[in-house]
Amino acid sequence: MSYLMENYSRLGYYFERGEGCYLYDKEGKKYLDMLSGIAVNCLGYNHPALTQAICEQASKILHISNLFRIEPQEEVAEILVENSVKDGKVFFCNSGAEANEALIKLVRKYFYDRGEDRYEIITFEGSFHGRTLAALTATAQPKYHKGFYPLVEGFKYAKFNDIESVRALLNDRTAAVLIEIIQGEGGVNLVDRAFLEKLYGLCKERGILFTIDEVQSGVGRTGRLFAFQHYGIIPDIFSLAKGLGGGVPIGAIVARSEIAKSFTPGTHASTFGGNYLSTVSAKVVLHELLERGLLEHVEKIGSYLMEKLRETGYTPKGMGLMVGLDLPDGISARKVMERAIRNGLIVGTAGINTLRFVPPLIITKEDIDLGATILKDVLKDILKEEETKG
Repeated sequence: MSYLMENYSRLGYYFERGEGCYLYDKEGKKYLDMLSGIAVNCLGYNHPALTQAICEQASKILHISNLFRIEPQEEVAEILVENSVKDGKVFFCNSGAEANEALIKLVRKYFYDRGEDRYEIITFEGSFHGRTLAALTATAQPKYHKGFYPLVEGFKYAKFNDIESVRALLNDRTAAVLIEIIQGEGGVNLVDRAFLEKLYGLCKERGILFTIDEVQSGVGRTGRLFAFQHYGIIPDIFSLAKGLGGGVPIGAIVARSEIAKSFTPGTHASTFGGNYLSTVSAKVVLHELLERGLLEHVEKIGSYLMEKLRETGYTPKGMGLMVGLDLPDGISARKVMERAIRNGLIVGTAGINTLRFVPPLIITKEDIDLGATILKDVLKDILKEEETKG
């Protein structure tokens, strides 16, 4: 009997160790990991620089609280700002949901401080912003809302890539839009460039804050440090988490300084946010991305992943190393995922019929070749089984 709550559909695997892009179970079987802890383990497993930094920091201080200054926290904040909004400030927390919760609170506090009764936030159908109550309400997928009513007031849902559906929701209370450049849980759906540009212009025209959820798409996942950088736009606030710590829990929001001023002492906090362990880890991740050519590698290897996935006969979608593969109706992505894992390939799902690939950013062509071979064999077997049933 397990003493854990049953809120996860866990698979029956115990992994004992990892190396690079590979995991090993208790029996020593080797698995190619193209899920990386759901886009978290961006440097793979047992990365020398990350492992060394964590061990060295563990021998000094793990946590001291934000009652005191933390040097690596200030260094990571500088790197994030200098490589994004330029005139900005950073708040650290522990997860993507917490980052989006902070983003939502900052939007409301900003307009409150300006004496404006603006608090509504427009999000998009298919989005996913987290499991805390406000972030859950921001998530425009009814299946996640069931059982948690009443939801938080002040959220409206527009259609993804439909500017007229946004216009229809605007009123004097509209404070912000919150969008993912690539919807992860919603099916790895990529934003349309023309739509994003119109949305950005509309926000500037109406004095609406333009905010972006970069929890999954950020930190090099798309071949740029942040996905919005592919579009030549700068958000007012954006959220980060997942890959930022390379496996150590950390989240953050980056906001323009004018907006960040609304978080004064006592308005928002996080006990563990930005502690020594998490920010030392983030420093390593950012160094690998910005100073050691990892961003360029992601851009090139992402194109190769797309190319190999096309060999399945289906069309991949996404950007960089955040890729989805839609399967035919009637073919369960969960079934393909489970069969692939049995055959030594770890992939994820994003909805009923979409496979999700978010491998470590260090993945090689040889790794991708192996993964594509396993996937093609799995799909071939499952399609044959379905034909036999028919």
